[in-house]
Amino acid sequence: MPPRRHPVRYTLWLARTGAAPRAFSLPAWVPLVVVLVLLVWSGLNLWLWQRTAEMRSLQIQLVSLSDQARKLNNQLAAERTRNNALSQDAQSILKQLEVLEKEINTLRERAGMPKIKLTPTRNEGGGRGGAATPAALEDVLKYADQQTRAFSEKLSEVSPALNEALEREAAMPYGYPIRGQTRITSYFGYRRNPFGWGFEFHNGLDFPASYGTPVRVTGAGRVIETGWKGPFGLAVVVDHGYGYRTLYGHLSSITVQVGQRLERGDQVGLVGSTGRSTGPHLHYTVFRNGSEVNPIPYLD
Repeated sequence: MPPRRHPVRYTLWLARTGAAPRAFSLPAWVPLVVVLVLLVWSGLNLWLWQRTAEMRSLQIQLVSLSDQARKLNNQLAAERTRNNALSQDAQSILKQLEVLEKEINTLRERAGMPKIKLTPTRNEGGGRGGAATPAALEDVLKYADQQTRAFSEKLSEVSPALNEALEREAAMPYGYPIRGQTRITSYFGYRRNPFGWGFEFHNGLDFPASYGTPVRVTGAGRVIETGWKGPFGLAVVVDHGYGYRTLYGHLSSITVQVGQRLERGDQVGLVGSTGRSTGPHLHYTVFRNGSEVNPIPYLD
C-alpha cells in the first residue's frame, strides 16, 4: 500500500524581542492567493493610472477645443455683425440708386429725353407666384457697382440736352416785367378803343405804374431794337432765341443798347407814357415764332 501524502503547508514564524516566537501554519494555496491578489491589485492600479492619464489628456483636448470654439463664436459674431452692416449699406445703396434713377429721369424729362429703367422693381426676377431667390451680398454689391456705372453713362448722355433745355428755359419769358406789380389794366385780345369808338385788338398786357418805375426783362436774350416804335412810343425789343421775343413799350427812357446781352431781371428802361398812351404804364408783348401770343401763361 503506497504511503499516504500529507497536504503541503507553510509555517510562518513571527518573533518579537523579549517574547516567545509564534508559529502560524498556512495551507499552500494561501500565499498563491495573496500573490494573485497583489498581481490583480497592481494591474488594476496600472489600468486606473492609464485611464487617468487618458482622461487628463482628454480634458486638455476639451479645454483646447473649448477655446477654439469660443474664438470661432467670436469670429462668427464679428462676421455676422459685419454682414449685417454690409447688408444695411447695400440696402441704403439700392435705395439711393432708386432715388438717383428718379432724379435722372426728371432731368431727362426736363431735357425732352425719354425716361430710363435701370433698377429692377421688387417683383422683377422673382419667378412665378412672386417667389424670389435670395441674393448673396456680394451679388447685391456687384449689382450696385454696375448700376452706378450705368447711371454715370446716362448722366453723361443727358448733360448736353439738359444744358440746352436750361438755356431754353432761361431764355423763355417768365414772370412779371415790373417787380411787385401784378395788377393788369388791359388784357390781351379785343377791347374797346380807349381813344374813340369801336373795338381794337390789344396785342399785349398793360401794367399800371408810376413814372420812372424800373422795367425788367423777363428772360435772357439780346436787345435787337431800341427807340421810338410807333404807337408803343419809346420801346425795347429783346430776342430770347428759340422763337421768343418780348416788347416793352411806352417807356420814359431806355437804359440798354442794341446788341447788349441781358439776363432775366436786368433793367431795360423806365415806365413812362410815350406813344399812344392814356397814362403812365408799361405795355408788354410776347412774340412766339413771329406772332403775338397771350402773355398770361408766361407770367407764373
